[in-house]
Amino acid sequence: MSTLETRARPAAATGTRAAGTAPPRSLAAVPMLVGGIASFQLGASIAKSLFPVFGATGMVGLRIGLSCLLLLVLWRPWREPVSRRLLTAIVPYGLSLGLMNLLFYLSLARLPLGAAVAIEFTGPLALAFLGSRRLTDLVWAALVVAGLLLLLDPRRALHAVDPLGVLFAFGAGVFWALYIVFGQRVSRISSGPRSTALGLLVAAVAIVPLCLPAMTPALHDPGHLAQAAAVAVLSSALPYSLEMAAMRHLTTRSFGILMSLDPALAALAGLALLHEHLAALRWLGILCIVAASAGSALSSRKDEPAALITDA
Repeated sequence: MSTLETRARPAAATGTRAAGTAPPRSLAAVPMLVGGIASFQLGASIAKSLFPVFGATGMVGLRIGLSCLLLLVLWRPWREPVSRRLLTAIVPYGLSLGLMNLLFYLSLARLPLGAAVAIEFTGPLALAFLGSRRLTDLVWAALVVAGLLLLLDPRRALHAVDPLGVLFAFGAGVFWALYIVFGQRVSRISSGPRSTALGLLVAAVAIVPLCLPAMTPALHDPGHLAQAAAVAVLSSALPYSLEMAAMRHLTTRSFGILMSLDPALAALAGLALLHEHLAALRWLGILCIVAASAGSALSSRKDEPAALITDA
């Protein structure tokens, strides 16, 4: 697998065209997918602005909990029995989903949004490179390493990078890669939004109790609760819906190229909404990672199936 799976939006969103020319509606699919990416980054920016109220742990608890409730209401996964086989696949999928989000938000509390996303992005990229035997992927892997060096070397940037934030971001990337692996297993058993809802339920059961003390301000302030609900919609429900609609009309290569915009859009959202100014060399590092992802997608075989696994 050499193209990049999406950031952990639902693993259930499988079923794109693996090869051939996309239908005319693919022209509409492009803005839908880019809109989904932008929505996710907007949600992350709002979430970070709420860290002074809830902290990273409270915010991730609210996001996972509210997203879970929303998808449970929308898809009602209890209408069909859950087999033992599906249950054994859903549990690690949901746990990796929850830990990925927790570590990402912890990294976001210490790093600019663009840097956190770019570092986390190396998880699925590494998974794609490990599954490839093409020599060209060595070039793209070297470009990722160069991007990380530009992002992380404090001697060549305006401010030192928080090492714990970097560790959290790499940890989120590891669980993103695991999420992809476990999500593929789930999608072979039961595809569709039902599996996503069940995975979020597992994530909520595992993560929300740990975050409850930090979530209590939402119970006393309807305004803050409404903002947290907006994060759940912007970071989960809306991008999931846009991506599921777009994926049906995009080839694997097109999808991978468009998803490579993720770190760049994150950096732009951080600049525009959070006033997070990055040194020029850090922008260059982010662009190296974007180029590696796009290059990997461009050089992929057209008949490679897309494992469209997304991140809640």
